[in-house]
Amino acid sequence: MKNLILLAALCSVLSASAQTSYQPAPENLAARQTFQDNKYGLFIHWGLSSVLGDGEWVMNNRRIKIEDYKRYQRVFNPVDYDPEQWVLMAKAAGMKYIVFITRHHDGFSNWDTRFSNWKITNTPYGKDALKMLAEACRKHDIKLGLYYSTLDWFRDDYPWETGRTGQHSGRTGKGNYASYLQFMKNQLTELLTNYGPIMSIWFDGHWDQTNVEGNKDRASRIDWKYDEIYGLIHKLQPGCMIGNNHHLDPITGEDFQMFERDLPGENKAGFSFQQPTDALPIETCETLNNSWGYNVTDRNYKTVKQVIHWLAGAAGRNANLLLNVGPMPNGQIQPEFRDTLVAAGKWLQQNGSSIYGTRGKVLPPQSWGVATQKGKTIYLHLLKKPELPFLLLPEFNENIASVKVMGSQQAIQWNKVKEGVFIYHAFPAGDVIDHVIEINLK
Repeated sequence: MKNLILLAALCSVLSASAQTSYQPAPENLAARQTFQDNKYGLFIHWGLSSVLGDGEWVMNNRRIKIEDYKRYQRVFNPVDYDPEQWVLMAKAAGMKYIVFITRHHDGFSNWDTRFSNWKITNTPYGKDALKMLAEACRKHDIKLGLYYSTLDWFRDDYPWETGRTGQHSGRTGKGNYASYLQFMKNQLTELLTNYGPIMSIWFDGHWDQTNVEGNKDRASRIDWKYDEIYGLIHKLQPGCMIGNNHHLDPITGEDFQMFERDLPGENKAGFSFQQPTDALPIETCETLNNSWGYNVTDRNYKTVKQVIHWLAGAAGRNANLLLNVGPMPNGQIQPEFRDTLVAAGKWLQQNGSSIYGTRGKVLPPQSWGVATQKGKTIYLHLLKKPELPFLLLPEFNENIASVKVMGSQQAIQWNKVKEGVFIYHAFPAGDVIDHVIEINLK
């Protein structure tokens, strides 16, 4: 027994050391390329909190104590949950992957975990929602990523005393991170063992143990031991990408960088003080109204035009868009979301080649829009009418073969000068979502 303990300790040290000098596996590098090619995914915030119809932060925002919040476990019964319909809607919208909330900050697990009774299979519904969704994704060739909260408003062993949130849940004991870390490892092992290939683990909650975004000191008040967590994930599924919504520069062991409610390089939401990396794929997340989880009074729905502008704006900055819906407590996605997503999908059916498989940063974002590139084709996304009757592509030195309106043979005049390239084209009249000009290089 003593020898086994020493061997286990040695393996743990070697695993942590390997993660510190992380070298992504070939299948991970391939997954990054596929991820960047896919460009567009569906984020799904859903769980027991949906019952209250006031967003996924309702437990914290309303200062609901654990003993009271637990009563909703006997209420959550999503009898209309049909994951195949979710997946088919995502496909009709032109999305290539789904990221599903397995466990949010209220600690409720949307799968049949062996390590907690606070889970969907202990509700009147009684079924493993994640298992059903994973099967639907495999059936329809949609990749599946899993959101997992590293903070917890429910468990006593989470170090809640030093957290920014969850201070009114009624906990009085002292957190025990060693216990909580083992709990997370146990759950992550289940998720990466029992549900098939997982595209990504999407972590959230690190910021609970730091000063607010924008503060010069964003050091964590606890040691999360990411070496151990990330090392476990990469050991279980080497191709599984890791991202962490910590609102910081990427940490060793992460496979993509994320931005919350901001396009890379912008900071309108106040979370994104980090700089976009050139070393990893990038993803930005946004929601279709102002709420992540179901909010019965939030009718601030984004239009089809806004969705396409976010998607093109992300692609032009070399990023993916992860667009969120908060399904209703019965398991259905409300029609306002479905209709908008499907309508945006129709635009992609005609113009998807200017988004899928492209890379951005061809040009810096311009007053009129952005540019993407695939091979020898550059796509100019005119998201609004230019101020002048021509476009200037500054310092553009590529050799051009032709310029035309995408989807037609309508040739466009252009002229290359020392300042760049002038393109002479009248912007079409009417409410144009995204007017795409195609530049073919020699």
